[in-house]
Amino acid sequence: MSDRSFIRHVVFFSAKDKADVARIREGLSILGGIPHASHFEVCENSRADGLSGEVDVIVYAEFPDRAALDAYKADPIYQQSIDRVRPLRDMRVAADF
Repeated sequence: MSDRSFIRHVVFFSAKDKADVARIREGLSILGGIPHASHFEVCENSRADGLSGEVDVIVYAEFPDRAALDAYKADPIYQQSIDRVRPLRDMRVAADF
């Protein structure tokens, strides 16, 4: 078990229509305007692992503590991102560790 002093937040998305992957990435990228993360990035899956092709876009962020993660999710920009991305996405899987 790691003794790091931060939380990693990873979210995987798949597009209903592969033509919308760029729009999903753009909609998730606005989350970078929320100031609570110590690190934030949105990337498209490189598909280097042939067994994981269903993931199209990944959000990766680091937060100093649970309060910062909660504040990130409470920010109005978070809801704006949801409103833009939810209609375009199929799968969403999140993990915090």
